[in-house]
Amino acid sequence: MPEIVKLNRQYYRDVNHFAVSTPWAHGFMAFYSHLSGIGVLAILLLIAWWRARSRPKPDRQVARVLWAAGGTAIAEGISHYILKPLIAERRPYLTLAHVEVLLTRTHGFSFPSGHATIAGATIVGLWLSRDRLMTILAAIAGVFLAFGRVYVGMHYPGDVVAGLIFGGLFVLILSPAVVGPLTRFTRAIQRSSSIGWLVESRRGTGAHASSRA
Repeated sequence: MPEIVKLNRQYYRDVNHFAVSTPWAHGFMAFYSHLSGIGVLAILLLIAWWRARSRPKPDRQVARVLWAAGGTAIAEGISHYILKPLIAERRPYLTLAHVEVLLTRTHGFSFPSGHATIAGATIVGLWLSRDRLMTILAAIAGVFLAFGRVYVGMHYPGDVVAGLIFGGLFVLILSPAVVGPLTRFTRAIQRSSSIGWLVESRRGTGAHASSRA
């Protein structure tokens, strides 16, 4: 067995033993690590969009947040529908005996973690949007979500590390090619009298008028 596989399994068991020793946290960790953590990241993206509308050059700022959300969705889709079936790594509890699993045991593949992919893509996407506060909050929420997926027994540590890296790199590498076209799209919306508020806060119309030039 390769050394990296041994380490991956050992670290999984270490976290699993920690989970067994902290039963008071099981309810919250199961709740957060299933869907709630993704919900938190989605809310942060929504807040980032709302804040971007009031910043200088809102058309470009909103485009960056739009790519953060869209890139995250695409990265997760690639992770789930292409990478997981291609790599076909079994869930830890299907390979290792006597492990604590806090969520419903499924037979889906494990590598890379979809939740961690979402976290990594969201963190980098918000960093590219230059919203420092939302980036910091997303980093805290996202890394905790990635750890939680190991804590509840659904993933090896390597699964979540790979997910974080893949999601982040996907959004980062494609950003230069995507943000420009998205900015032209958001600029067109900005000029609309009916839906322009989606891109620019009407309270800041005068202050940001130059961004439309």
